[in-house]
Amino acid sequence: MGRPRTPLLDRERITTTALELVDSDGDFSVPKIAKRLGVQTGSVYHHVDGRDGIVELLRERVAEAIDSATLDPGRPWDASLADWAASYRAAFAAHPRAIPLLMTSPVRAPRVLRQYERAVTLLLAAGFALADVMPLIIALENMVLGSALDLAAPEAMWELTDTSATPALARALDAVPPGRADRAFELALAGFLAQAGAMLTAYDEPGGGQ
Repeated sequence: MGRPRTPLLDRERITTTALELVDSDGDFSVPKIAKRLGVQTGSVYHHVDGRDGIVELLRERVAEAIDSATLDPGRPWDASLADWAASYRAAFAAHPRAIPLLMTSPVRAPRVLRQYERAVTLLLAAGFALADVMPLIIALENMVLGSALDLAAPEAMWELTDTSATPALARALDAVPPGRADRAFELALAGFLAQAGAMLTAYDEPGGGQ
């Protein structure tokens, strides 16, 4: 029997299948990937560097949807970070169950590391102290990924069975307009950018050097 014209197995198919499993089950295993693709488990390992290699393929796949052009060094740093955050949030909101998996393993994927390189370069060019750059990026990521999870949550996250026990909370919930996750993201992002801007200003004050 001749070989099939379309390969049964390659890195793209492995990544797609792993992401489908993560989206449905919150995790993946190599045997499950092999079963879905109709191949032996050992065959999968011929194409990837074990489970960690698949995790990095997943990271690259999800991050493909992040618009790295938002980190153009020719743009104002705050506008660039705001647009990057929005694109980052949308990419991970499409695969919220991948967040715990990807955020608990070191980043090794070259294409993703290059995006971090662009973010670091942008912040350094804006005048941020080297020691402050990674804390800023991590803080932004914490906010973005939390908001991405919130986007996947029900619109009504609080169910009050006895409003007499929590009257202030009941009134506050009644006052929330539609799109609470987007509003919360906008507030958090504005606060982050304001604090980052204050840090830049502080560098120029006496004793505030870099």
